[in-house]
Amino acid sequence: MLIEPSGQQASTATLWTELLVLFVAIPVAIALFLDPNLMIGALLVFSILGLLLIWRTGNFRWHEMAWGWGKIRWGRTLAFTLLVAGVSLLVMRATHPGFVPNLSPQRLGFLLMLWLLYPIFSAFPQELIFRVLFFHRYAPLFPTRRAARLMNAFIFSLAHLMYWSPVVAVMTFVGGWIFADVYLKRGLPAAWLLHAIAGNVLFTMGMGEFFWSGNVVRPF
Repeated sequence: MLIEPSGQQASTATLWTELLVLFVAIPVAIALFLDPNLMIGALLVFSILGLLLIWRTGNFRWHEMAWGWGKIRWGRTLAFTLLVAGVSLLVMRATHPGFVPNLSPQRLGFLLMLWLLYPIFSAFPQELIFRVLFFHRYAPLFPTRRAARLMNAFIFSLAHLMYWSPVVAVMTFVGGWIFADVYLKRGLPAAWLLHAIAGNVLFTMGMGEFFWSGNVVRPF
């Protein structure tokens, strides 16, 4: 999937203004003021807005939303899964010496629900906003694909500012870089799959305290 000029007729200044408001100003405002328990609702609103902006931009091949399943590299997906699990365990043991993942029957029941719901209600809307919308409408603002990916990783990390955690900031920046690369090369389904796996593995390995909105404590 190449970054090509989109069908929009908006000026460069307008697009930059949109990008800065949507991906910088609003995430900062959310981190500073929004009740963390309202995050799901905010994500829904952003998803609807994202779809409207994609439609308004024009020239988007909607069938590409389902394009890419045949291009998934399952060996690399497995390696990515093991890498996320390993990094998560290292982080948990560094912050909680002697930590062992809780895989009790009660915990597994919760994780099963999470594994089913997270890909649909969190990973997919985020990929719609941060990959599909960003690269279709705003990527042409950047001189190179690498520059667009770098910006994409930055805004994806910034969107997680509300967790007020350097661990989350670093992990989401790296994740954003990987998801952007996979999206551009292999399409939305491949990026969505990796995002869903990452989220589910992080929670399975005990990192929910870093990524759960109910645990957010603002440092002020």
